[in-house]
Amino acid sequence: MENKENIPEEESPSILTLTDENGTDVDFEYLDCIPYNGKEYLILMPAEDEAMEIVILEVEPVDEETENYVSVSDDATLEAVYGIFKERYKDILTFED
Repeated sequence: MENKENIPEEESPSILTLTDENGTDVDFEYLDCIPYNGKEYLILMPAEDEAMEIVILEVEPVDEETENYVSVSDDATLEAVYGIFKERYKDILTFED
């Protein structure tokens, strides 16, 4: 996964289809990948979510070509990664806390 250090220019959204624990495919819009404490975290938004809530998933490499995306249970990590995301996009997006 390539880290995006600069905010991407306007382009069509990248859609990722992930399979949840129940085997259901869910489409997400890729927003960013943020490095934090030696790990990478995907910032996604459900493609069908009108509330525009984001999802943060940890990137867990399996091998050179495969990676899993795991939900983050540590609140401090979630807050830190979300804080980095908000700082990067503060001039583009409006955040509600």
